[in-house]
Amino acid sequence: MFVRRGFRVLWAPLIASVMLAGCGGGERARIPEKKPVAERPRISERELRQCMADLRAADVRYDPLPDRSFDGGCSAIASVKLLDVGVPVANLGAMQCPLARTFAQWAYYAAMPAARKFLGSELVKIETMGSYACRNVNGNAYSSGRLSEHAFANAVDVAAFLLADGRRVTVTSGWNGSSDERAFLRALHQSACKRFQTVLGPDYNRAHYDHLHFDMGRGPYCR
Repeated sequence: MFVRRGFRVLWAPLIASVMLAGCGGGERARIPEKKPVAERPRISERELRQCMADLRAADVRYDPLPDRSFDGGCSAIASVKLLDVGVPVANLGAMQCPLARTFAQWAYYAAMPAARKFLGSELVKIETMGSYACRNVNGNAYSSGRLSEHAFANAVDVAAFLLADGRRVTVTSGWNGSSDERAFLRALHQSACKRFQTVLGPDYNRAHYDHLHFDMGRGPYCR
């Protein structure tokens, strides 16, 4: 569990993924072989209960969500909807609980102190571009390409930060903005790289010019 003072985290290993074989057809009319589909690692009931207990212990407000599977192999399993992580968070949908727990830690231990240190004001809101979305890694429909971690409620995109003094620092303008904004956003990026499996920002490619992408999938990768 993690707590806001004297925090520690007990990580539980995830189950290895399993490959499902394709099928063949007859001699005269062959059915095209299906590509193997990787089954997502499942979170055990015990791990999920512990994760939710950790959120409660840290006074994180959330709603548990029912497991759901969608067309195209997308799913939102063992997920919650974060409501408040010490500050409100906008535009969040389903997030796998371990992702939500890590995001809450990052918000409390990185984003909030960094706002005071680099910007001289309290953080009052985090704005995101969402979490769950059934799409591939390029942002297109799930019909082609490898599915994004967003398709499994295992990623979140952070776009802006609202401060108590009225300022709104966005990734779009702040990444190459004033010196304090640059320091603030890069501190958050580097802190995220120590917590999430994959962290992508504006220096990765043009598609990430306006947000920081965090996920708990493949990695570690920080760019």
